[in-house]
Amino acid sequence: MAISNCRKRSYEQQIEAQDVVSLVSDLLDKAAKSSASDIHFEPTDSALIVKFRLDGVLNPVEKLPKSLSENVIARLKVLGGLLTYRNDIPQEGRILTGSVETASRACRGNEAVVDQRLAIFPTIYGQRAVVRLFYKNRELVELEQLGFSRNILEDLKRIAAKSEGILLLTGPAGSGKSTTMAAILRHILKNSGGKSVVTLEDPVEIRIDGATQVQITPHGEMTYPTALRSLLRQDPQVLMVGEIRDAETAKIVIEAGLTGHLLMSTMHSGAPAGAFLRLLEMGIEPYQVTSSVAAVLNQRLVRKLCEKCKQKNQATSLFESVGCEDCFNTGYKGRVLIAEIVQMNGQLRRAILAKADADQIDGILKESGHANVREDGRRLIEQGITTEEELNKACGIA
Repeated sequence: MAISNCRKRSYEQQIEAQDVVSLVSDLLDKAAKSSASDIHFEPTDSALIVKFRLDGVLNPVEKLPKSLSENVIARLKVLGGLLTYRNDIPQEGRILTGSVETASRACRGNEAVVDQRLAIFPTIYGQRAVVRLFYKNRELVELEQLGFSRNILEDLKRIAAKSEGILLLTGPAGSGKSTTMAAILRHILKNSGGKSVVTLEDPVEIRIDGATQVQITPHGEMTYPTALRSLLRQDPQVLMVGEIRDAETAKIVIEAGLTGHLLMSTMHSGAPAGAFLRLLEMGIEPYQVTSSVAAVLNQRLVRKLCEKCKQKNQATSLFESVGCEDCFNTGYKGRVLIAEIVQMNGQLRRAILAKADADQIDGILKESGHANVREDGRRLIEQGITTEEELNKACGIA
């Protein structure tokens, strides 16, 4: 009798394991077809909640039984090449698109999944997992396709044609900075033949034909400062550094911008003025900032109104979100870029040399007629592409 019971439990476990394999595969496939940027597997005291990040917003899509939680995470670990027997430490891995049959073929419109990154973290209710999906978007390859206003687009093309100087990109995580830098590099490769283009990234997210791309390992020996120092002896003309994270990297980036290199990088800053001040706080001399930084591009992504269900408000003549099956009842589908660019000029140079604060720099920009990122977004509201509410949310206005 005992042997019979053991055999029954073993059979049930096998059936459950098969179900979990199919379940995880289906979730990955569904996320890819929905163009989700992230899949969250969040354990609670009674269930495993699955959420998709669609157009920057997390949306619950499944509520799985608590009994499946450990098996689902274990399956993700297997796909990501992680240690299935370690449940007490954070782990990071990569799910090869070929390892999940449905996900490897998943695509929607002009997008196809090219990479899936997995991160596991222990919590009081079990292990939490997040899968980040990277897409190859055939509609966001050229600089002209990104949706910049005409003035900003022309400014970026002029900067891309220079032989030296630094272009800094700022904005929150997930605001499209990597896509913008890749498009600028493609523009340079296409229009300035014969240039040596090298990128340093953590991780390499977008493949760029014609560029030498280097993967940085921040916890290993190949760090940004180490790689950058060595690369400057490799005769590069255009450099892209994924992020300026510390004073050491900032110093080498500034030196490269001063010695005949065109360089692009990103910084965590909510506004152009903050980027200048962060460099000063990292110990960069004001004269080095004014001599090396050509411009700061600050950008955001705002959700686009769903074309199938948006409605025009007769009182305001503006379009509003409604919600339908095609947009998961959110009223929005897809995202679009809003941006502002600040180029170094005499007035701004004098303010930085005088170590002006953020308010003073913002005042100078306002007096000069500078259009900030929110003002750039007004054109999208007038064109019926997004809403005031969405613009305020993207710009951090309650």
